[in-house]
Amino acid sequence: MTAYQRPRPGDPADVGRPATVPVTVDGHPVTAHAGQTVAAVLLANGRDTWRTTRVNDRPRGTFCGIGACYDCLVTVNGLPDTRACQRTVEPNDAITTQQGAVLPKTTEATSTEESARSADVVVVGAGPAGIAAALTAADRGADVLLVDNARDVGGQFNRQLPTEFAARRPDRLHHGWRSFAAQRERLAAHPRITHLTETSVWAVEGHRLWAQRGPADAAGRTPFPIDAKAVVLATGAYDRVLPFPGWDLPGVYTAGAAQALAKGQRISVGRRVLVAGTGPFLLPVADSLTGVGAEVVALLEANSLATVRKGWSVDPMIATSKLREAAGYGALLARHRIPLRHGWTVVAAHGTDRVEAVTIARLDGSWRPIAGTGRRIEVDAVCLGFGFTANLELAVGARCELGTAPDGGPAVTVDANQQTSTPGVFAAGELTGVAGAVPSTAEGGVAGAAAAQYALGETPDAGARARAAVRKGQRLASALARAYPVRDGWKTWSTPETLVCRCEEVTRGELESAAADRGLDDGRAMKLSSRAGLGMCQGRVCSRTVAALLAEPGAVPKPSLKRPIAVPVRLRDLAKMQEES
Repeated sequence: MTAYQRPRPGDPADVGRPATVPVTVDGHPVTAHAGQTVAAVLLANGRDTWRTTRVNDRPRGTFCGIGACYDCLVTVNGLPDTRACQRTVEPNDAITTQQGAVLPKTTEATSTEESARSADVVVVGAGPAGIAAALTAADRGADVLLVDNARDVGGQFNRQLPTEFAARRPDRLHHGWRSFAAQRERLAAHPRITHLTETSVWAVEGHRLWAQRGPADAAGRTPFPIDAKAVVLATGAYDRVLPFPGWDLPGVYTAGAAQALAKGQRISVGRRVLVAGTGPFLLPVADSLTGVGAEVVALLEANSLATVRKGWSVDPMIATSKLREAAGYGALLARHRIPLRHGWTVVAAHGTDRVEAVTIARLDGSWRPIAGTGRRIEVDAVCLGFGFTANLELAVGARCELGTAPDGGPAVTVDANQQTSTPGVFAAGELTGVAGAVPSTAEGGVAGAAAAQYALGETPDAGARARAAVRKGQRLASALARAYPVRDGWKTWSTPETLVCRCEEVTRGELESAAADRGLDDGRAMKLSSRAGLGMCQGRVCSRTVAALLAEPGAVPKPSLKRPIAVPVRLRDLAKMQEES
């Protein structure tokens, strides 16, 4: 176990002394602090795994770090299937290792009652796009309800340290902190905006949303309706990871998980860390890791330098706008002596119960490993990111038409005012295929203005200037897709024994056999036949991979995306709602 809590002395964020919270792990008292997540407590106390899988009894811990993958499930106070990365510790919590599938105890949970809500505009998601949408809609005269599952606004990009940490210099962990802080203060003070924290939206029916409020995955969170005249979906995205032998070992994390733990909890996922994948997001991840004291042994960009340069050169004005940011990260790599290798990636992870080493290899232009270039490197953590996959569950539930984003992934189709094919439902940010905080903010502003106009009975029209900013963001997304494409050669990294579905532990060989035996060629049929995508994460991690493996060469993969329930809801809570209706 090599994850650790960054020591307070010398921390650039100048973290204070959060109060100690009494907590036990498997019956033993451990050190915990107010504001920490269960995952952070476990990692800081020498545990990188705390459950075993239902099928093969394999160890699991944190993987995605943002609640999408459900790898980090743990039992808290007798209640299993609690996401450790999402649940904040409370005094006297009893955390227990979860062995396989566990049924909850029958003790009655404390009910969290919440009355029905309504607003002119409901914004789901409090990242850059959601904040911009809420502020703009409220400024246009609409009453706004901002709903998010986190304790604070900011999303993944502006993930904040817990208030209990009393950080004196949180700005040192963020780019664009001054602008974000101003938005955060204006949001809190705005008379037309109500912010619901720790609130999960689990279904959508027209302009009615169904939500639960309270600590993540807790029992007794009574579902309640939220009625809106217009809805803005700004639900963001999560890391895309491509499978290779050993990618399911503890110690393999998404790039986003490493950054979330570093920025939001001051936890380093390891001492010798390798960062690999494609895209500029790998650079701030390396920055966050060095900020918590990790040694980043290398940053591997799968695309060649020629590919990256050619992609950016198609739109020189957009490329120029990113030069200063790139120069800053270049200086960071030089200062910490982190080698940046273009055209290399991780093709295997090695270890018994956790990562001990990786094999890296040079790639050809199609991302196939070049024979004879493999090298073994000792590491204790690997952070991976091959772009992002949009959180589409609510958009699909709202019957929004989907298209293809510049990077080839599924995305919500919108018009010039960010309105989807469903009247009164708008979408902004990574949901539509754009990338980065600035483009997401621009789209959020347009969506918020148009949603307010729709709710107030006016014709949606956000204005030419606002739409011009959106078009610039779309140009950036196109440039990124050209500079950092994901080539089909990644399919050669895995073997028939390599897991594709982490939840149900379905291997590539089992997928291909099911496809060949039954003539299956789409993700939904494969889900029903092989169980790939039927686990707790409902295919968030594997559905895009499954679709790509089944697709004909050159075809656009069509992953299974329809999930009527966007996030898991405990049956006892649904039953109670039915009894009270």
